[in-house]
Amino acid sequence: MKKSLSLLILILIFACKGDPEGKGASKIENDSITDKSILNGELLEENRVEFTLKEANNLAELPLNCINTEYPNKLGQTLENKEALGEPSELHPAFYGCFDWHSSVHAHWSMLSLLKQFPDLEKAETIRRKLKESLSAENIQGEIAYFQREESASFERTYGWAWLLKLAEELETWNDPLAEELSENLAPLTNLIVEKYIEFLPKLNYPIRVGEHTNTAFGLSFAYDYAIAAENAELEQLISKRAKDFYLKDDDCPLSWEPSGFDFLSPCLEEINIMRRVLPKNAFEMWLDDFLPQLRSEDFQMEVGEVSDRTDGKLVHLDGLNFSRSWVFYGLINQYPEKFSHLKGLADKHMAYSFPNLVGDSYEGGHWLGSFAIYALQESKGL
Repeated sequence: MKKSLSLLILILIFACKGDPEGKGASKIENDSITDKSILNGELLEENRVEFTLKEANNLAELPLNCINTEYPNKLGQTLENKEALGEPSELHPAFYGCFDWHSSVHAHWSMLSLLKQFPDLEKAETIRRKLKESLSAENIQGEIAYFQREESASFERTYGWAWLLKLAEELETWNDPLAEELSENLAPLTNLIVEKYIEFLPKLNYPIRVGEHTNTAFGLSFAYDYAIAAENAELEQLISKRAKDFYLKDDDCPLSWEPSGFDFLSPCLEEINIMRRVLPKNAFEMWLDDFLPQLRSEDFQMEVGEVSDRTDGKLVHLDGLNFSRSWVFYGLINQYPEKFSHLKGLADKHMAYSFPNLVGDSYEGGHWLGSFAIYALQESKGL
């Protein structure tokens, strides 16, 4: 810390020399603290987001405030006839809030994750009650009925599917009577989503390499985690095979093309995120040397995704990108600390940019971004 502060002081002294009124000091100071070498070093430690009970209490307000908020709502519905119209809560009795179906699913995941990690949450009892109300056996049957509609076969494929399995995984790995009850209620829908993956993946000839919902690598990663937790060998083996089919021959990922203006996922990094799961260590290292060799460099950098307007539902996606990049970096460090510990500062930098804007932000971001932050923070706890 002393070395970095000394460097900063020297920069300021030389910057102000010949400027007796100090008019240039502010500009130079701002320039100096954005220097890549400093941001990736000790000064960043001061801005690292700590996953404390206080932060967990703040984050819990986001899903609590939206899971029963029915409007505004984006149904994403294909209508087979006029009878298919209905109120969101009629169509989706469990997951009607938080603007859209997938956001409602990962809002429920957020509450579960926070409750598991912080049993002393201020609103723990409220969260338990709301989870029981939403994830009742009756409500889940209503969700299944929607998926069984004629035009709903591809509904939420595969982004919403992935978050549903992440929710199921969270219940599967929680030793609590409530988890057992909710897991039993959710099981018919979980099984349906697993069946959909098993049916769909063999038919997908090419992966979808975008920075939004349909990104194949993201959908595979969360589904793979569920398969491991639930000991579902069929799903695990299918995902492993398809990931290798899609990505094993990839090289020279065009990282300089990222981000696109509406990205909340990094196509390059999400691909790394699934391949680190399905490849053994030596094979993964050889693959990465072809795919993104610069990631191994101690000097590797990525600028954060900058948001110009957080009231715009698409532009605020870039906050999500910062969180999802962070979770990939943290995941790599957790799995291979001897190879990727140098990425910690970069992950922290991305978190520090977007995290202060979560609580009190507009509904455009508030209805979903908390889940991304929680997952990134959850990954960071493994360091």
